[in-house]
Amino acid sequence: MLTRSLPALAAGLLMFAGAAAIAAEPVPDTLAQRALACTGCHGKEGRAAPDGYYPRLAGKPAGYLYNQLLNFREGRRDYGLMSELIAPLSDAYLKELAGHFASLDLPYPPPQPPTLAAPELARAEALVRNGDPARKLPACIACHGDRLTGTQPAVPGLLGLSRDYLNGQLGAWRSGQRHAQAPDCMEKIARTLTDAEINAVTQFLAGQPLPADPHPAAALATPAPVRCGVLP
Repeated sequence: MLTRSLPALAAGLLMFAGAAAIAAEPVPDTLAQRALACTGCHGKEGRAAPDGYYPRLAGKPAGYLYNQLLNFREGRRDYGLMSELIAPLSDAYLKELAGHFASLDLPYPPPQPPTLAAPELARAEALVRNGDPARKLPACIACHGDRLTGTQPAVPGLLGLSRDYLNGQLGAWRSGQRHAQAPDCMEKIARTLTDAEINAVTQFLAGQPLPADPHPAAALATPAPVRCGVLP
């Protein structure tokens, strides 16, 4: 009986040894490995989640990503999971994490075809490119760049984002659920826009293809038209 059980015992020992070897294999302690905790929600390599709720991280200006991490940690943005995740992390580590995702150069998703009529989209494009001086509404391109791909060091791009995400963020500024460093220029802008304008602008932006060079501009082309806490 014992003799017949020896092969099974040997096989079991081999399986245990193999499992132990796999378990003992060290996990590389790299920033990319640690950043995998972020990609569970923000999509593979920070490309954005398919539901449109979790935004793209890859390729955004490092200063912008760092500021958002601080905003979550310090309560200016309200999402419990993010706040709890980064609460114990130091400023230096958050800067490293922001720099990691900013350095990723990955393809963007295709644009979302708009459903609005051409005149409404034309009005939205006029707001994006020219603003509305009568209401002291600056053009989006004044801070987000002529190509709307963002500007260094801390202004994000507006292209390659879903309508749902853009609507959600403008709505959060209007309702007071999202804040930035004072003076919070985006809160004032979002409160000045009407619901119809927000819908049109987000449809226009989400429907634009990325330019040949999708990277953020090196700096603002002209001085910012409004005081904004995230700008130098």
